[in-house]
Amino acid sequence: MGIILAWAASAALLLPLPGPSLPAGLLALAVLLRAFLQTGLFIVAHDAMHGSLLPGSRRWNDRLGRLALMLYACLPWESCRQNHLHHHRDPASQSDPDHHDGRNRGIAAWYLRFMAEYLTPSQMTGLLSSWLICALLLWQLTPHPLINLLLFWILPLLLSSLQLFVFGTYLPHREGSTAPGDRHHARSLHMPQWLSLLACYHFGFHWEHHEHPQLPWFRLPEKRHFVTDRVQGGAVLALRQVNR
Repeated sequence: MGIILAWAASAALLLPLPGPSLPAGLLALAVLLRAFLQTGLFIVAHDAMHGSLLPGSRRWNDRLGRLALMLYACLPWESCRQNHLHHHRDPASQSDPDHHDGRNRGIAAWYLRFMAEYLTPSQMTGLLSSWLICALLLWQLTPHPLINLLLFWILPLLLSSLQLFVFGTYLPHREGSTAPGDRHHARSLHMPQWLSLLACYHFGFHWEHHEHPQLPWFRLPEKRHFVTDRVQGGAVLALRQVNR
């Protein structure tokens, strides 16, 4: 709820401002903050897809997940959840809706295919309608309604989609980055915990997420430390055995 409320409050605060007149540094910070909170909406919905948002109430878990997806980009709850659960069943396979098509493996072509799986005519109609309504409301509050809409809503949404793709799909699942025989076909990104949070709400700890999909995003670092300690401990034990 904190993420959802922060997203709504930042929109209410920033959209009426004279965006083009803001100092460049402050403007960039505002755009990045909005992008971070926009990504947070999807992370909330993602946890709901796994039932870990409100595990004690499936009904409210799904309701909040549906709300977060609607605020994110008017995305349909059921199809997004089915796509994501399919991704977990067959990661990095030809049937994985988040993976590339086997031919166009470059980051740009993969990103376009990734986006095509989630963009539908009804979803785009809802999103464009929400932008139009927002622009009409802003017309009474600021001399730059369309520019503000672009700066504080459309651009953060685009940056968020790139953030989710790069740190949640491309880097963890690209060929040559995973261990042979790994059933998850995923790797975790090596970064400090604070950077992992800023990068994509710890989504970069991707192997841990596939191994423990029931864990909410903020508990993934616990498993990351455990896995790291276990791997390092095994390496030390093997080294000792070789030395003997």
